Amino acid sequence: MSEYRVLYTSIEGNTESFINKLKAEAEAAGDQLSVLEIGEENDFAHEKKPYVILVPTYLNGGTGTGPEVIEIFTNGLGDYVDYGNNARYLRGVIGSGNRNFNDQYILTAKRYAKKYNVPVIGDYELRGTQREAEKIFARIKETLGE
Repeated sequence: MSEYRVLYTSIEGNTESFINKLKAEAEAAGDQLSVLEIGEENDFAHEKKPYVILVPTYLNGGTGTGPEVIEIFTNGLGDYVDYGNNARYLRGVIGSGNRNFNDQYILTAKRYAKKYNVPVIGDYELRGTQREAEKIFARIKETLGE
């Protein structure tokens, strides 16, 4: 049995729903997800092993991907990754969003990947499907290398 670390943030339940699908995939494979929901109210801790993050896209302003588009929800997660040496253990980003927003689809995940120089290892729309969870869990295993 292997354990894989996933940090995430959720506001409307879509991300939480997908986390539950990922947990089911891990259990079916005889593995376990160690998950931590991060919000503005979390105390920061020092991560001690590699992890991936799962971020929804919540943006405000503008109509495209220019600098006027402001991330309005995942700042607490970004602050957590920036804390101490946590960024050195980040290995990948999973993004969620709504394809109706075209170029802004998973824009937050793309921004995190660029900031921390790690790959976007998967994406899904809204609550995601079990098939997407299966594919993304396989990418988590591959990325974290356990």
